[in-house]
Amino acid sequence: MGEIYDFSNQIALEFSVTNIVASNVIRLLREGCTVPFIARYRKEMTNTMNEEVVAAIQKRLLQLEELEKRKEAVLKSIAEQEKLTPELESSIRNAKTIQDVEDLYLPYKPKRKTRAEMARQKGLEPLAKIIMSQKSDDVESLAQKYIDKEKGVETTKDALKGACDIMAEWVSENIKGRNLIRKIYHKDGVITSSVVKDKENEAKTYQQYFDWKEPIAEAPSHRILAMFRAESEGLLKVKLRIDEEEALKTLDNIFVKGDNASTDLVQDAIDDAWKRLLEPSLETENRAMYKEKADEIAVKVFAENLRQLLLAAPLGQKRTLALDPGFRTGCKVVILNEYGALLHNETIFPHPPQNETRQAGNKIRSLVNAYKIDVIAIGNGTAGRETEDFIRGIQFDRDVIAVMVNESGASVYSASKVARDEFPEYDITVRGAVSIGRRLMDPLAELVKIDPKSIGVGQYQHDVNQKLLNEELGHVVESCVNAVGVELNSASEQLLSYVSGVGPQIASNIVKYRNENGGFKNRKQLLKVPRLGEKAYEQCAGFLRIHDAEQPLDASAVHPESYHIVEKMAKRLNVEVKDLIGNKDLIAKINPKEYIEEDFGIETVNDIIAELEKPGRDPRKTFEVFEFNKNVRTIKDLKVGMQLFGIVTNITAFGCFVDVGVHQDGLVHISQMSDQFIKDPNEIVKLNQKVNVRVAELDIERKRISLSMKNIK
Repeated sequence: MGEIYDFSNQIALEFSVTNIVASNVIRLLREGCTVPFIARYRKEMTNTMNEEVVAAIQKRLLQLEELEKRKEAVLKSIAEQEKLTPELESSIRNAKTIQDVEDLYLPYKPKRKTRAEMARQKGLEPLAKIIMSQKSDDVESLAQKYIDKEKGVETTKDALKGACDIMAEWVSENIKGRNLIRKIYHKDGVITSSVVKDKENEAKTYQQYFDWKEPIAEAPSHRILAMFRAESEGLLKVKLRIDEEEALKTLDNIFVKGDNASTDLVQDAIDDAWKRLLEPSLETENRAMYKEKADEIAVKVFAENLRQLLLAAPLGQKRTLALDPGFRTGCKVVILNEYGALLHNETIFPHPPQNETRQAGNKIRSLVNAYKIDVIAIGNGTAGRETEDFIRGIQFDRDVIAVMVNESGASVYSASKVARDEFPEYDITVRGAVSIGRRLMDPLAELVKIDPKSIGVGQYQHDVNQKLLNEELGHVVESCVNAVGVELNSASEQLLSYVSGVGPQIASNIVKYRNENGGFKNRKQLLKVPRLGEKAYEQCAGFLRIHDAEQPLDASAVHPESYHIVEKMAKRLNVEVKDLIGNKDLIAKINPKEYIEEDFGIETVNDIIAELEKPGRDPRKTFEVFEFNKNVRTIKDLKVGMQLFGIVTNITAFGCFVDVGVHQDGLVHISQMSDQFIKDPNEIVKLNQKVNVRVAELDIERKRISLSMKNIK
């Protein structure tokens, strides 16, 4: 299928690239190259196209291939009916969208037993054609000829009724009419919602939509998704409407050609077509279209949030004491070495009802000294702030930093198969605490183990198209993992599975090979892993790192296919490759133009030099410690007008949520983010960003906090 259709001209036009570049990208994708690989290691072929554009071309290519598949299926169906004309075939082959194809197919699409189809079986289609021409005023005489009691046409009324059913179907399937009414929906369509009778109390969450009406084209994605969710829960009735009079007038202009009895019947058929066929069909179509658009926006928001979360600054390899806070059940304590391995666990009870604060403090101090702890990670859930206060009240004998960690998804991980496989002998409380500590050390490595939908970012993630969501989130995780790179000898199976060209099965085989052979000494050993062939090796090698490898370049992002270029550089400088890595003085002497080859242009050479300067460089920011206001513990400590620092925990289309150190995040509505108009909250904030906010409104009973980033002194 992929080899049959050449979309390079169309891709080139749509993405403003040359035909050669478009053709190269398509060929690479069809050869099984991943988006990260193409963007990172095939810059000469793509004219340095970034990953986002390559991914967009991949998506568009799939759409075009699906369109061609649908055209072929439709053409085959019509041909089998022996109704395919050269004109119709040409129209279908030239169709630009799936919708255009479906409109052309509609009259030929196999249908259930419709009223029109039953009328045809009664031999009434010729009558419908005569009436539709609107040349006769004596419809009774026309209908008399079609009375056939054996076929169930007993009177002229029966005949005319059947003819009207056929005409109604023609009206509803007319492409021009459907397109004109689509334009009315897009221009003047409104979405309305009303509460289902006797559901007022149950639907309180959606109170603003009890009697709602607005132009559908202006309705933001989050509002559409909220209304559709309430409808699916049986709490709201949602309708998409246009002016009926305008719709009927539009259809009249197409089909009304006379002024006689036949015309009257045509108008009756138009009315019937609108109410029974067209309006329900086009409302369904428009609902699906606007839902799809809302889904795409919501998925985009979620994907961007996930990207920011996965690329959050890592603390790095530190000996860590992690706490999963709790009151009645106590705080679970785990000790992790600098590689995230679990060394020790126990439970302390510093809070009510036990109040063993002194004993707990002594225990923490003892553990910090015994294990030479560098950092204490504290989950930000229940009892999080209280536990932070407890930790900060302890006098330690060594320098220790305490950090609050967002624990969203930790409970999901702790109950997962991945966690059970990692820690079969420990319960979920221990696993959850481990996840909190590891998340601080390396958010990316830990968060890939959790279903992205459980991480606590995004909006209406359970209401959008799940296939679209999962695909997009999968692409984001893959992009982030490959942007950072993966240590081959320590990475989890889950992390490895997102490496370019690897996937779950090969990842499992890598771990098995690693365990059986004592780790990898060089990248070439990957070729000994079952099912990891030359193509997979090409795709993954540059993204996998081996520190202290036999080949020093194996610890860098330099691809093995380019090692010979580095060897040439070292030889000309009369040094070993290992001496060149990280030596800025030597690297400064390199003239990139001297190393250009047929398959390796200036962009690749410059990338190699940049990598030699900072081998294995991490694109993530440097970690910064953050502390909440010590005088704010609960929502009752907040006052309108109060200014304080917080951390952005979630970004939506309508604003962002900020943790200010109480147990409820506050909302900064998009209108309160800047004095200037902004379309996207990401213009102002990023996940995990420290922000200065002002308390604008408080609803303590409903536990709602409205914040503002405007008028901050």
